[in-house]
Amino acid sequence: MILLVEPDDFVALRLADTVGDSESVRRCTTFEEARHELGVQPLRLLVTNLQLRDYNGLHLVYLAAAAAAPTRAIVYTFNLDPQMAVIVRQAGAFYETADCLVASLASYLHGSLPPRDRRDPVCRDRRGVRRFGRRAMDSARNWTDGRPTH
Repeated sequence: MILLVEPDDFVALRLADTVGDSESVRRCTTFEEARHELGVQPLRLLVTNLQLRDYNGLHLVYLAAAAAAPTRAIVYTFNLDPQMAVIVRQAGAFYETADCLVASLASYLHGSLPPRDRRDPVCRDRRGVRRFGRRAMDSARNWTDGRPTH
């Protein structure tokens, strides 16, 4: 099951349509709803908007990582923010803009991660182990002030 946390109906419908009938999607409109759903059943993927009124999507990423059955997570914004992308990746989640996520959501469901990637829930608990790997989309977003950073 995919947990989609998005207050806006139109955006939630666009994202849910990209998944189609291949996965069941549970939508939450508030942080409180989503926090409750994280403890109800194991998830295949958490997809959350960064802006959730008093809270933000990173709070959900941390809760999902601490759950009994951790899951992959995607945090998205409507405008590209390179500093936020770094923070989200450090939290162990993927960062996307809403427009790109519509096109790439299916690849997160079916794509495998490189070994020891920090965004793989299985590898998150291995503290002190250096993690390798980066998805091509994350590498393409490594931009600051219009110049690529390496």
